Amino acid sequence: MENKSRLKALHIGEKTAQLPIIQGGMGVGISRSSLAGAVAREGGIGIISTAQIGYDEEEFANDQAGCNRAAIAKHIRRAKEIAGGRGLVGVNIMVALKHYEEHVRESVKAGADVIISGAGLPMELPKMVSEESGTKIAPIVSSRRAANLILKMWAHRYGRTADFIVIEGPQAGGHLGFSREQLSRLDTLDFDEEIRQIIECKKEYEEKFSRKIPVIVAGGIFDGADIDHALELGADGVQIASRFVATKECDASDAYKKAYLDAEEADIQIVQSPVGMPGRALRNSFIERVRDGREKITGCFNCLKACNPATADYCITQALIDAVNGDRENGLFFCGARIGEISEMTTVKDLIDELSGRGAVSL
Repeated sequence: MENKSRLKALHIGEKTAQLPIIQGGMGVGISRSSLAGAVAREGGIGIISTAQIGYDEEEFANDQAGCNRAAIAKHIRRAKEIAGGRGLVGVNIMVALKHYEEHVRESVKAGADVIISGAGLPMELPKMVSEESGTKIAPIVSSRRAANLILKMWAHRYGRTADFIVIEGPQAGGHLGFSREQLSRLDTLDFDEEIRQIIECKKEYEEKFSRKIPVIVAGGIFDGADIDHALELGADGVQIASRFVATKECDASDAYKKAYLDAEEADIQIVQSPVGMPGRALRNSFIERVRDGREKITGCFNCLKACNPATADYCITQALIDAVNGDRENGLFFCGARIGEISEMTTVKDLIDELSGRGAVSL
């Protein structure tokens, strides 16, 4: 007897994940080595978020950059140990980070299998990651225009293309590549058509570089039917984040996970981030306070290029650290649009078995 998945393996160049499921990166501290390693162990691609990844290191208050560099290396190594040679382990690095290039170079040095980069356009990513390193690179895009801009620039300036592409739809959690106006009329957005157009767009670069560029669909992927729909559109795999929060292996506190389990659709609100992008989060006292005025910022964690503590509405690092530690009134709890459908805790293995149909035993 053998447990077989109904899903095909995902090939990214010479690297292979047994399942075409990427666990989305979630910061601060939500997806580190415990979650990413467990996902890889089950044959998927586990993603560590590098955003303030060293927040719980002893010297973080005095040396954020150094603690983050050390934590990137530590968590990639740990995740690979947990994975035991299965799946792939990668990182999500936000373009908006002040120490973006440091995070990229440290991740390559630590042996990350993949780097996924969004929250801005990763125009210079190929400059920082040589093809000889073996680390595969992917931009996150939400429109054909962004995809074409990045692929055109990478081809022209660096003579290379994306190893894969993550297409993030409007139902995703965290920072979103959509305007607030677009997010207010989700029912009228035909994102399936946008996905088809991005898939069409990348074909030019597949031909130019004589290689396949797999496409991964993210945002609102909740169950096997959603995966099937993405694959029918022409995608090669999916990225799922929110559902992995309610797993035993997720790196967040139990209180953070309980916030997800208790949440209903009505609790979701679109917020403005100091990153300069809208984001989807759970409504709480913190969200109400920053809607009505600025939160006093008492120190700077040096996280974002564009953030000015003198004018920012709140400190996103402090809000996300409060969240990962389980402070439900003062934390910023990013979430996907379908968080209200998450009702129970599970394990990474059971969740991946459910998503992939692997639980079905064939004789």
